[in-house]
Amino acid sequence: MPIPTTDEMISPVLQHISDGQEYRRLSIINMLTGHFSLTEDERRTLGKSGHMEKSLSRRELIERSRKGHYRITSRGLEVLNQDSEGNFETEGDDQPPEGAIEENYQKLREELATELLQKIKDNTPTFFEELVIDLLVAMGYGGSREDAEAVGRSHDGGIDGIIKEDRLGLDVIYIQAKRWESNIGEPPLRDFVGALDGKGVQKGIFITISDFNPAAKNYAERSSKKVILINGDQLAEYMIKHNVGVSVEKTYEIKRVDSDYFAENTE
Repeated sequence: MPIPTTDEMISPVLQHISDGQEYRRLSIINMLTGHFSLTEDERRTLGKSGHMEKSLSRRELIERSRKGHYRITSRGLEVLNQDSEGNFETEGDDQPPEGAIEENYQKLREELATELLQKIKDNTPTFFEELVIDLLVAMGYGGSREDAEAVGRSHDGGIDGIIKEDRLGLDVIYIQAKRWESNIGEPPLRDFVGALDGKGVQKGIFITISDFNPAAKNYAERSSKKVILINGDQLAEYMIKHNVGVSVEKTYEIKRVDSDYFAENTE
């Protein structure tokens, strides 16, 4: 089934934490996974988005007691009692229109990010390497796409691409792109840093559609090279922000009354 809406999640979440104790975010996600029979991919999407707890916190139904832990609020208990009496009210009853628009916008953006990553999985590793070059050029690295194309297929020593850091080519950045569904561990990072060292290069970008485990992140932080790690969530966000693989379907403007226009000058 699709990931449930925030309104659909309110009742099971509040029931789960109704005793007033603090609960780990992971515990709540696991409960929702079982309650709605979510797949592993749906569970991962729900867990990474953070949308559920932000929305319930904004409605003052739950509060963060400490990092990664939440508990029910007095308003949450009131809403839970309304639910048990058949008088449950959703956010639509008191949320301002701008809030509803923002929530729907974020939901559409999350769905788009998930779809983008799936499209990448459905294509070839070579396509992914080309996509990475397109994205970095769109982000302002390395002059023209033709310049990047000339070096983007080198596969030299395990390097998937080389791109100029700036339009003048004062420095270069080596790229590693892994279309792995499993998380990246330390060994691939160590091999990448070794390739940088062999080329006398100080900077690199390692991009994956999955994520990096703690050992990989720690290795990158300790490395003498400047290595930027970009996981699947960040990759999708960059693609959306820089219009790579996406197009604008509709644009809406939210307008307000211009109070200054209606203020008469009495002087």
